[in-house]
Amino acid sequence: MTGVAVVGTGFGCFTHVRALRAAGFEVQALVGRDPAKTELRAQAVDVPRACTSLADALALPGVDAVTIATPPHTHAPLVLTAIEAGKHVLCEKPFARDAAEARTLLAAAQVAGVVDFLGTEFRFDTGQALLARAVHDGAVGEPRLAMFLLHVPVLADRDAGLPGWWADATEGGGWLGAHGSQVIDQIRVTLGEFDTVTASLLHLARTTTADDGFIVDFRLTSGVVGVMQSTAADRGPFLIETRIVGTRGTAWIDGLGNDVWVADVRGTRQLTVPDDLRTAGPSAPPREILTTTYEQMIGHGLDLGPYTRLAEHFRARIEGTEVPPGPRPATFADGVADMAVLDAMRTSAAEQRSVTIA
Repeated sequence: MTGVAVVGTGFGCFTHVRALRAAGFEVQALVGRDPAKTELRAQAVDVPRACTSLADALALPGVDAVTIATPPHTHAPLVLTAIEAGKHVLCEKPFARDAAEARTLLAAAQVAGVVDFLGTEFRFDTGQALLARAVHDGAVGEPRLAMFLLHVPVLADRDAGLPGWWADATEGGGWLGAHGSQVIDQIRVTLGEFDTVTASLLHLARTTTADDGFIVDFRLTSGVVGVMQSTAADRGPFLIETRIVGTRGTAWIDGLGNDVWVADVRGTRQLTVPDDLRTAGPSAPPREILTTTYEQMIGHGLDLGPYTRLAEHFRARIEGTEVPPGPRPATFADGVADMAVLDAMRTSAAEQRSVTIA
C-alpha cells in the first residue's frame, strides 16, 4: 500500500486524510506547526503519527508521497523539500505566490521525475464534469458567453475567525485565491485558455489587504467572453449560477448539485449522469474539529467525493495501475497556467486596466 504524509491540520485533516484513505493510501503522518493541535487532529482522524516538521515525516519508512494543504506562501519550500526527497507531491491551490514561483516548482518536479498533482478536485465534481463534457460534445454549438456566479455569507461577519495569512494579500490570502482559483481551472477545463482579463477586487466586510469578493470580465483565446463574480460577504440568500451560451443552445448547472440542463430548439432537458462521472456524496468531518469560521468554511464536506477521485488518480499514477474514470487531473503544469491567470487578474485590479495573459 502506498504511504503518504499530509501537511496541514486544516483542509489537510478535514479532506485530504479522508479522501486519500478512501482511495487506498496508507496515511502515515499528519504534519503541523503546533504540536498539541497536530496531535489532537491526528487522533481525531486516526492518523498514527503527528509530526511538527515535514523532514520528520519524510524520515518515516514507507512514506512515498506528500500532500500539501497549507497557506499558499508556504507551498514552494514544502514542495521542494518533498521533491528533493524523491516523493510524489499533490499540492493545493493557489499553487504558489505567483506564476514565476510556480514554474520553479514545475521544473523541479520534471527534473526529479516525480508525480505532480494540483488540488483542483472540482474537476471531478459530477455537475462540473458533466457540463464540461456536454460543452465539449457540442451540446450548445460553439460557446460564446459564460457566467460563473457565487454569493455566500460565510465571511459577512467582520468578527469571523480567519487565520492571519488569509487576510494578507502578500501571503496569498483572499477570496480570489481561495475560490477564484477553482473557477479559473473550471473555465480552462470547460472552455479553454484565457486571453484577456479585466478585474476588480472587493472589500465588502473587512479592510484587510486581501479581498472578500471579485468581479472579472474575461475573454478566452477561443473568443468566448464571460464574467466571474463572487463574494463570501453577501448577507442575502445563497446565489449560484454556472451557465454557458452557445450558437445552438444553453447549458447550465442547477445550483450546487449534479443536475445539468440544456435548452435548444428541441426544448429543455436534463442530462443523464454517466457512471464514470459519479462520485461519493458529501460527508463533513467531525464537527468538534471545526473550531473557527474559516474551518467551517472549508470543512463543508462537499469536496470529499471529488477529492477521493483525484486521490485515486494520484495513486494510479504513482503505482502505474489503470487510470480511474472521469476527467484528466490537474498537474503542476496546470498550476502554472492557473497562476498566470491569477497574476493577470491581480495586476488588472491593482492597475485598473485590462491585462493579456502571457
